[in-house]
Amino acid sequence: MTNHPNRPLGSSIPALAELELLHIIFEMETLEMAESISYPYNLLDPEAESYFETLEQEVLAAGWSMEDLSEQGQILSDRVEQLWSSFPSAVEDASVDELSSTLFQRFAARVPQQLLQTIAQRAQQVVSQNLSLADQLVLCVQECLPNWGEDDLQVFARPLAFQMRSPETEVLESTLQSIRADHWTELSEIEQARLSLVIARYAIIHAPHTDDQ
Repeated sequence: MTNHPNRPLGSSIPALAELELLHIIFEMETLEMAESISYPYNLLDPEAESYFETLEQEVLAAGWSMEDLSEQGQILSDRVEQLWSSFPSAVEDASVDELSSTLFQRFAARVPQQLLQTIAQRAQQVVSQNLSLADQLVLCVQECLPNWGEDDLQVFARPLAFQMRSPETEVLESTLQSIRADHWTELSEIEQARLSLVIARYAIIHAPHTDDQ
């Protein structure tokens, strides 16, 4: 990297180099704002090429080489790409957390929190898949009911999915009332399966859908 009098010792450290480059750019932007020169956000604008050529020459005059600019530009590009790629995951995690909280408020007295978390995660995944409601319900609860086969769960899921053509809240409440209000560990396996599927349907109702985001 080309040295110049104003550059502090140890500036070969990437973090310091990036800070110095950003400082130079900010100084130039501040000067341009004072001179009422607007940033060319439209890169197809004929004046954009002249703007960037001038900016490049000013950066080079400050002591940066083309190799420096290329290297730091790549670092910045990689960092932006990393942040951008993590954005969907962050949004999904936030959605799952919100859905888990909703389920916890409604069912915490009856079902372990980890089970509710699992159902919330699966519900968030299946709502964007082109599957029947019964299949979505089964996928939501399979991990919570390891002793149950898919075909057996479908026996309970299909009627529940069909009944949901009626007002959903009424059907959910009536189905919940038909299951003993004891804690999960006190329920029979059939009651656990039925309760899990009701919770799964509740989760699917409240999960953000793709077209809602």
